[in-house]
Amino acid sequence: MAMASVKSGLVRAALRGCSRPTASPKRGFSSSSQHDDAYETAKWEKITYLGIATCTILGIYNLSKGHPHHEEPPAYPYLHIRNKEFPWGPDGLFEVKEHH
Repeated sequence: MAMASVKSGLVRAALRGCSRPTASPKRGFSSSSQHDDAYETAKWEKITYLGIATCTILGIYNLSKGHPHHEEPPAYPYLHIRNKEFPWGPDGLFEVKEHH
């Protein structure tokens, strides 16, 4: 019974030329959101390039400065204790002998 009344209502509305109300398109908070998005994108692109340039300049400056060289620590007797020889020789695998 309820279905019949719904169908008859739709048929009458179609015959009269009435269309069903459609949902209005959603609006953003700003009427010119396209402009705001483009402006924000351009702003952050400029900020990014400025940040890249600043970090590059600071990196070059910091790496070009000299850095202090510390003296070699004394040869303590408890360092490099070898109780048995390594299979590859008397020194550690990654130790480099410096000839002075």
